[in-house]
Amino acid sequence: MAEDERDDDARSMTPEESLALIAAQSEKTRREIGPNPAVLLAVWGLVWLFGFGLVYVSAPPTALLPMWAAAAIVGAGFVGAMAYSAVYGIRSGRGVRGPSRLVGAMYGWSWMIAFGGLTVVNTALIRLGLDTELIPLLWSGTALMLTGLMYLAGGMLWQSRLQYGLGVWIIACGAASVLAGGPYNFLVLSVAGGGGFLVASLVFLVRAR
Repeated sequence: MAEDERDDDARSMTPEESLALIAAQSEKTRREIGPNPAVLLAVWGLVWLFGFGLVYVSAPPTALLPMWAAAAIVGAGFVGAMAYSAVYGIRSGRGVRGPSRLVGAMYGWSWMIAFGGLTVVNTALIRLGLDTELIPLLWSGTALMLTGLMYLAGGMLWQSRLQYGLGVWIIACGAASVLAGGPYNFLVLSVAGGGGFLVASLVFLVRAR
């Protein structure tokens, strides 16, 4: 009798309930094995917040640390964030085939190509005698503009309003950092730039839930 009741319970599931169960299991699997964009954004947000914040407090008149030490710490943080981004990109492309895989690969390589060209241009300007006081503004302004444009492109490719909005915010931060001048440009990068990444991470996490 008990077995008959269990069989009746198993057969009582409607097609809608079956589809809902499949969707729930698929989402659970995706969360367990798939990359989480909220984590990626949080990593970059923390690197910007604490890294550029450390550079700001190491500049005169505070001079909390020697500038070379602050630059080394920031460099290590950015290398770690880029390594995590590479792992994230590899995991994102896992199991993806066809045009989507090609678009993702081209977008990933675009970051390296764009920043490679930016490095060559900025280095050439410095060698041509750019004022030393303008060098930090040059790097912060151009790097953020390029980063913002890449996020705009990503938002258009994947129709993500969140990513597109983050691109707009980063471009605004780049312009504000140049207008603020040194060393306050690092404060803008820390609070506004890093804070923007953290807010985007939180928004993505809440929307995903």
